[in-house]
Amino acid sequence: MLETTPGTPTTDELHARLRCVIDPEIGINIVDLGLVYDVRVDDAAITVTLTMTTPACPLGPYLEEAVESALGEVAGARFVAVRVTFEPPWSSEAITPEGRELLGWAL
Repeated sequence: MLETTPGTPTTDELHARLRCVIDPEIGINIVDLGLVYDVRVDDAAITVTLTMTTPACPLGPYLEEAVESALGEVAGARFVAVRVTFEPPWSSEAITPEGRELLGWAL
């Protein structure tokens, strides 16, 4: 379990902030779209590992900037690092139930 010091944001808080980052092509947030693979916080940095829907996605730089901006307010003196990976490749199976509902895919 992550030990926190005063002023250390929790991963739940960071995920809540990341839900404000909307994929402009699909129109839902990157967490519910399943693009966020991992969020870690320590005394020096907040590191977000995410993917794109396709390696050819032209929105990579935009999403990286949006993540940095969304987490910047709670980062304090921490560096916000965004790591983009394509392993494993994204698929629609990664979309959360909330994301499926937002897309109109809910049963």
